[in-house]
Amino acid sequence: MHTTTTTRALAVAAALTLGLTLAGCSTGNSGSDTGSSSSASSTSAAAAHNRQDVTFAQMMLPHHEQAVSMSDTLLAKGSGVDTDVAALAKQITAEQSPEIEQLTSWLRAWGEPTEMPSMSGMSGMMSDSDMRDLDQASAKDAGKLYLEQMIQHHEGAVEMAKTEVEKGENTDAVKLAKSIVSSQTEQIQQMQDMLASR
Repeated sequence: MHTTTTTRALAVAAALTLGLTLAGCSTGNSGSDTGSSSSASSTSAAAAHNRQDVTFAQMMLPHHEQAVSMSDTLLAKGSGVDTDVAALAKQITAEQSPEIEQLTSWLRAWGEPTEMPSMSGMSGMMSDSDMRDLDQASAKDAGKLYLEQMIQHHEGAVEMAKTEVEKGENTDAVKLAKSIVSSQTEQIQQMQDMLASR
């Protein structure tokens, strides 16, 4: 009797262990799926991309980072900055910050460095002197300078994005490039109108 009870207990334990093991495998798989849903673009990115996709991501990453830095510099000047320019700076940061994360994740998925060996030939980038000028400008003058610099900056981004649309292979990267062309072309017009009204 004792033996039968022990045997049954062992059988139940074995069944539970098997069930937990299978559940663990299942959870692992679905967890992996969940992970790939958050990095779905990274998975597809690794599947099909070319040298142009890599160049686009490596160039657009520091380009976006500088745009966010310019916006942060402007916003740090406080209430003296024109409200319409401050609102645009916040919008640019909100749009480009997630794209920075996306570009970084693609490069990691492709096994490529996130930093370029050289920044030469990157259109629209501000020089150290340009960045200092913005940093040292008064809150009153900074808005105009920010708009002038950001127009040039956006024009460079649009140029790079158009090249990606034409020559890129990765569907997610090309989709992002099209979005950049659309949104930043619209913002260039907006900034030109803001400058003209000053």
